[in-house]
Amino acid sequence: MIKLAYCNVEDLDLKRAYGLVSKNRQDKIDFYRFEKDKKQSAGAYLLLKKLLSEENVTDPIFKTAKYGKAYISNIEGIHFNMSHSGRMVLCALSDMEVGADIEYNDPEIDLSIAEHYFYNSEYESIMNSADPADEFFKYWVLKESYMKYTGLGMNLNLNSFEIIIEDEIRLKNDDENLKFNLFNIKDYKIGIASHYNVSNLVEYDVDELY
Repeated sequence: MIKLAYCNVEDLDLKRAYGLVSKNRQDKIDFYRFEKDKKQSAGAYLLLKKLLSEENVTDPIFKTAKYGKAYISNIEGIHFNMSHSGRMVLCALSDMEVGADIEYNDPEIDLSIAEHYFYNSEYESIMNSADPADEFFKYWVLKESYMKYTGLGMNLNLNSFEIIIEDEIRLKNDDENLKFNLFNIKDYKIGIASHYNVSNLVEYDVDELY
């Protein structure tokens, strides 16, 4: 089982949303200074709650692993991962480990990031493409999704593994038979690393989250 969903939270009613999230999530929301960040934090949590409710998962207890990845401690066989960027929040829910990332396609991205931190072949593919900025974000969301899948996040060096984008996206020297999927939505890219081929990306209206 796997579900992948996103939502535009630009028009999220923050006051209404605040009352629907856990105390821990309220503390996280309060930590942020800007309303955009508060909406992202609240919206991502509500989207996760929506997906969990559709699987009849109630009263989950959230904890954080060593390197910061959140998990549900009181229910086995349910894994999730959240991400947000700009106006969008993203959530993946699965019965196996999963990592997901969403990023705004910034045409002004500094491509030296890829030169200094990506695998050499990835940087070459980016610079040889017709649209280097667009290609950069393909690799970025796929690499980020894998890093989040492992639970290591940014503790895993970006240049320590190689993503190969061909007819089928794959991780070089992969011993887990991972599946990678890439989506374009408006000005954003989504990458997901899991044990499933994901073909269905669900969009929720913000009013469906309350």
